[in-house]
Amino acid sequence: MLRRACPTLAAVLLLALCPGLWAAPRFGGDLVAALHSDPKTLNPVTALDLPSQTVIGLINGDLIHINRYTQQIEPALATRWTVRDGGRRYILHLRRGVRFSNGEPFTAADVVFSFHVYLDPRLDSPQRDLLTVGGRPIQVRRLGRYTVEFDLASPDAAALRLFDGVAMLPKMLLAPLLRAGKLVHAWGPSTAPGAIAGLGPFRLARYVPGQKLVLARNPYYWRFAPGAGHRRLPYLNRLTFLIVPAGDTEVLRFQAGDVDLISGFSAQNYALLKAMAGARHYWVRDLGPGLEYDFLFFNLNHLAGRHLPRLQYQQRWFRRVRFRQAISAAIDRRALVRLVFEGRATALWDQVTPGEKRWVDPRIADPPRSDARALRLLAAIGFHRRGQGPLLDPRGRKVRFTVITDPGNPQRMQVAALLQADLARIGIRMRIVPLQFQALLARVFHSYNYSACLLGLVSGDADPNPEMNVWMTGGSAHLWDLNARRPGTAWQAKMDRLMRRQMVEANYARRRRSYDQVQALVARYLPVICLYSPDVLVAAQDRVGGLRPAVLRPYLLWNAAELYLRH
Repeated sequence: MLRRACPTLAAVLLLALCPGLWAAPRFGGDLVAALHSDPKTLNPVTALDLPSQTVIGLINGDLIHINRYTQQIEPALATRWTVRDGGRRYILHLRRGVRFSNGEPFTAADVVFSFHVYLDPRLDSPQRDLLTVGGRPIQVRRLGRYTVEFDLASPDAAALRLFDGVAMLPKMLLAPLLRAGKLVHAWGPSTAPGAIAGLGPFRLARYVPGQKLVLARNPYYWRFAPGAGHRRLPYLNRLTFLIVPAGDTEVLRFQAGDVDLISGFSAQNYALLKAMAGARHYWVRDLGPGLEYDFLFFNLNHLAGRHLPRLQYQQRWFRRVRFRQAISAAIDRRALVRLVFEGRATALWDQVTPGEKRWVDPRIADPPRSDARALRLLAAIGFHRRGQGPLLDPRGRKVRFTVITDPGNPQRMQVAALLQADLARIGIRMRIVPLQFQALLARVFHSYNYSACLLGLVSGDADPNPEMNVWMTGGSAHLWDLNARRPGTAWQAKMDRLMRRQMVEANYARRRRSYDQVQALVARYLPVICLYSPDVLVAAQDRVGGLRPAVLRPYLLWNAAELYLRH
């Protein structure tokens, strides 16, 4: 009884740090957040960029959901499930009486249709890699109006977590578009709101390109507010996203009260907000290491048939492992953490962040920057430098290349400038080319017209499987070599085997050994040169209640249906 009557220390600290968390919820009101760029699409089948995924997550629903705070799975559109045949068969029982935001009923037919779409090789959905188990796509069939069976070619170590983030699609709306070959182009941000239907707490109300995107409460949302009779969540009437490309501007608008909550801002702005929090009506927190990591990667795509002669020549350098190792050796990661993030980040030499505690391999080396080592690696493959002159390749050409990155992320721009200085010390001229995010994505994913890119990834779960499409050949986020259809190197073939092995291994210790080897391959062969993982920094106005900040994205909006305004 005493344990139940007294709040825990953790609860007291959370209440102190996040005022309004335990205030009585009320219905109504408009909450304002921000996006750093316009969403590219509202189509769950094709979305890759973070703004799109953020909005899509609010207007759609999944079968089984990962609670971002506890990191445990929870029933969502599926109320319960049974596992058979040693983890090869899953039978999911759907919630009855659920309707899409346009009022149409949700049934097993929509589930089967949704998985058929995600697994269609013609659509090249990013979910397809995750839904291919044991080399074969998951088989889905309807057992009844509210019962669905999933058959896997082999057991999956995290099978139930695969259902998180796989948005259920309305068959009635999208089946005609699929038959006409138009589904991949459907549901752009400018689509009429009535033409988009989802199962999330909100639905599209209005979009003004470059200015804002407005979501309104979904009157058919399946969740009900606790203790409020039969009133449905969400509490909010509207959730508005302002398009604010510059992080500093976003912070200023937050301080002015124009924006209710922000995350992912710079360490400098964290210090500024923290210093002024006592005199303002907001709170600020550093949640510690998250699952985001930033990295540099070179363009290793096959460029046959594309008229890019300079880039094709540069790829002679980029494909050499020792060249990439030299670049890595020349980068002062600890200085990046100190100067750009004021210590609110962690230097990385592989893809696993400290936020993924179960998967960190302490054996991965973390050597300090060494120009001498970088030059030795380059000399071993025929590069040379006279005195303090430029670095020359084996043919006597100066080594210079461009790096594209997003100016909307000021921290990456600062990092790019420091990388430029690091490489200049070994005679390499690196030119920074800022590109708006959509233009950057077009270069990386379509035209391949770039030399190198500074970018970041955020895993949706503290588990290796969500990044199958990053590390597997042919994966939709295999950024350095997107058009590869088979492994081009022995280490890539080994990585493919290890990722498949860990995916189906139920024993954690054996699975961990496989993924440790993947980390070692990334650290040695450097398909991407991992640099750092920023801490998760968040802030919110005191008037916002129901917040449960988490280190999994979206940090503050993952439980948007439960957020409310105090006054």
